[in-house]
Amino acid sequence: QVQFVESGGGLVQAGESLTLSCAVSTSTFDNLAYGWFRQIPGNQREMVAFISSGGTIHYKESVAGRFTISKDGGKNTVYLQMDTLKPEDTAVYYCNGDFLIATVFSGDFASWGPGTQVTVSS
Repeated sequence: QVQFVESGGGLVQAGESLTLSCAVSTSTFDNLAYGWFRQIPGNQREMVAFISSGGTIHYKESVAGRFTISKDGGKNTVYLQMDTLKPEDTAVYYCNGDFLIATVFSGDFASWGPGTQVTVSS
């Protein structure tokens, strides 16, 4: 089973940047599509960034132009560079992936990693 471990969260002020990392334990890293998701307590988990195995990228409108998703097959790691952070970006951030793009967009995964907390103060 593929495992995902997120890191890099923290407490920052509005306007600052953070880079999240997601270590992926799999021998098929390059064949998966990946998404970064976030969840605020009491709300549904939402996808904020997507990258396909071929490098096609998609962002949630509210983060487009501020967040950048990337991946490194040599390190089995998916990244989320977050710039110009806003208080409304405060959430627990998760990554996940699958061979099927539809699964990533649906967020319907059997398991999730621990996530990493991002808190943006105003």
